[in-house]
Amino acid sequence: MQMEKRADGLHITGYVNVTGKLSRPVITPHGKVIEMIEERAFDSAIKKSGDITMTVDHCPTAYAHTNDGTLKLSEDAIGLRADVLITDESVIDMARKGKIKGWSFGMYNVVDELEQRADGLPIRHVKDFMLDHVTLVKNKIPCYSATSVEYRSDSEVNIECRSIDVSTEFVEKPDYTEFTERLRRI
Repeated sequence: MQMEKRADGLHITGYVNVTGKLSRPVITPHGKVIEMIEERAFDSAIKKSGDITMTVDHCPTAYAHTNDGTLKLSEDAIGLRADVLITDESVIDMARKGKIKGWSFGMYNVVDELEQRADGLPIRHVKDFMLDHVTLVKNKIPCYSATSVEYRSDSEVNIECRSIDVSTEFVEKPDYTEFTERLRRI
């Protein structure tokens, strides 16, 4: 994850999740499994999920949206890549202080297939889902560790949250706008 402070806000880029890799043991609706997000699952989820938000620690406050372009998500050969523009000063300050530790995401309506194994936990192949949100985590969350329940439209929706721990780098770029304007006048 790279964080860069520019004149227009904090730009954060990086991978939210790597596809095709086995997780640590995780509790799911199928019980304890090893999980793998299949290639193209994020691509499908992005196309059909509508406005996807970026939050902090899975809280409901949205700091960026795919609908307004402040959150750009895409799946490439590695996995789910995010490019986010944050203007909220509390999140910028959190990044500046090194409190952002990684990414997580929430999914629902999961289509999966279990692969039973004689020598260990089953592998849950996640083939399709709706992507609810991506989130910055400020508290260390082990990869693929959390499941939470949220309520929407008076009905319960099981949002399965996943995370990956990565190192972060914060770079503050000087604002050259005034300097550039002076050069144009010369």
